[in-house]
Amino acid sequence: MVNIKINNIACQAPEGSTILEAARMAGIKIPTLCYLKEINAIGACRICVVEVKGARSLVASCVHPISEGMEIFTNSPTVLESRKMTLQLLLSTHDRKCLSCVRSGKCELQTLCHELGVDDEIAYEGENPEFEIDTSSIHMYRDNNKCINCRRCVAACEKTQGIGVIGANERGFATFIGSPFDMGLAETACVSCGQCIAVCPTGALAENDNTAEVWEALSDPEKVVIVQTAPAVRASLGEAFGYDIGTNVEGKMVAALRRLGFDKVFDTNFGADLTIMEEANEFLERFQGGGTLPMITSCSPGWVRFCEAYFPNLIPNLSSCKSPQQMFGAVTKTYYAEKMGIDPENIVTVSVMPCTAKKFELCRDGQCAVPDIQDVDISITTRELARMIDKAGLMFKELPNEGYDNPLGNYTGAGAIFGATGGVMEAALRTAVEKLTGETLKKLDFEEVRGTKGIKTASYTIDGTTIKIAVASGLANARKLLEKVSSGEEKYHFIEIMACEGGCVNGGGQIIQPADVRNNIDLRAERAKVLYNIDSASKIRKSHENPDIIELYNNYLGKPGSHRAHEILHTCYCESHLYK
Repeated sequence: MVNIKINNIACQAPEGSTILEAARMAGIKIPTLCYLKEINAIGACRICVVEVKGARSLVASCVHPISEGMEIFTNSPTVLESRKMTLQLLLSTHDRKCLSCVRSGKCELQTLCHELGVDDEIAYEGENPEFEIDTSSIHMYRDNNKCINCRRCVAACEKTQGIGVIGANERGFATFIGSPFDMGLAETACVSCGQCIAVCPTGALAENDNTAEVWEALSDPEKVVIVQTAPAVRASLGEAFGYDIGTNVEGKMVAALRRLGFDKVFDTNFGADLTIMEEANEFLERFQGGGTLPMITSCSPGWVRFCEAYFPNLIPNLSSCKSPQQMFGAVTKTYYAEKMGIDPENIVTVSVMPCTAKKFELCRDGQCAVPDIQDVDISITTRELARMIDKAGLMFKELPNEGYDNPLGNYTGAGAIFGATGGVMEAALRTAVEKLTGETLKKLDFEEVRGTKGIKTASYTIDGTTIKIAVASGLANARKLLEKVSSGEEKYHFIEIMACEGGCVNGGGQIIQPADVRNNIDLRAERAKVLYNIDSASKIRKSHENPDIIELYNNYLGKPGSHRAHEILHTCYCESHLYK
């Protein structure tokens, strides 16, 4: 431990800590804009500067290590004036249309201006560059007029995801964040994961808002508008309405969706259970019949797009299953439409997802169980749903807790854990092992695949046969794993990959938390607890025991892997999808 003083108060911190970390341990929050723990400690924004006794100038606390006897001042007049001046300089080239900005009220730049007394008056006049908004992508837009060059998005893209399709272009005052040669984002190998949006402190990056399409459908008396909610949405939505991180708001979310006007409120968890039925069957067919191994999950569209762009040699290894979102939409437009006597053309399916890549996925080829009719019509993020609830004047905390509609609202614990890294693997193993052995599992928790570690591996001996599995989340971790698989260094039978670290609970469409929260609370773990708690409390925890799934197969699909199941629930993946 190192002895230091912060604002004349003696304290200690572990050797190797930065001033920022030591201050946090002492109960003092130093503001930051560019800093992100582990991926973006660059001292560039100068908001976190502090005074150190004996130093010639202010130092950036996020990169400056502590030393024995150091005396630090975090809120002296010099420090506060420096931070205020930095904010004024940032605002001198910033588009200050705050009222119309999607991040107004939740913008870290705006919050700091309030805290440090920076008003609307322009303190520094001068050249103000103007940028054309990049709207080329299906899933998001980029407005460099609101960018502060903090490089958080660059770090998330390059270090967390291992992609690096954006970076700093030009130099000095002309510096801006963009793609190589200033290409539109859609022209790059961007995988639509949205992690850049999740870490942006301002409104420079945001998902394309599709709520107007939803409102239009809800107001059309000729349409039957059906909504499905992904498992991870209930673990994050409450954060937009003042709930603690890690609060399950499923009941109030369902109530809100009904009051928004949806005709039926269903759960993507049903689609997750259905995915397990097909995916477990596909794995057993490959494993027992000499098919292409390792089989790799295809639930995460960001991961699938990454595979198509960077590991085309492994496309044959992808499961042919559609994602739970798409399977649910396909069943809605076929089985449910027939059962209820509704023309599929009159059904509008809306998905609420923790993922921006879902906006891209629904437009892919091979996603039409009914010819020329998309399985899912509109996909909105958790954030977009929160905005709809606000717009409708619903007092979220005052709503009752309500349950999903039947039959596509019933799900098992296995379907719920899909939203956490390792959840798909665990759910698949519960079904595959019982199908392989013909015996009932005594222990359903495959704890080796749980947790937020980037790469997890395990081996299971089942009926005398050893099955090697791997789980990766975050595409940089996926790259490390797949390079070993491609080279032959590692051999597995079954691999689960999620594009976002921690899985869908940390998706690019989830409620955005400021850097101070992201740096000090493990959002992935706290939100994942919601899903594992649902699983442990569920009466039915195996997908193949969901009574409505059983009825679907008995009365419509036949059996997992049947010709009809393939027509409705499966697709293909290939390089040609990359830029569509």
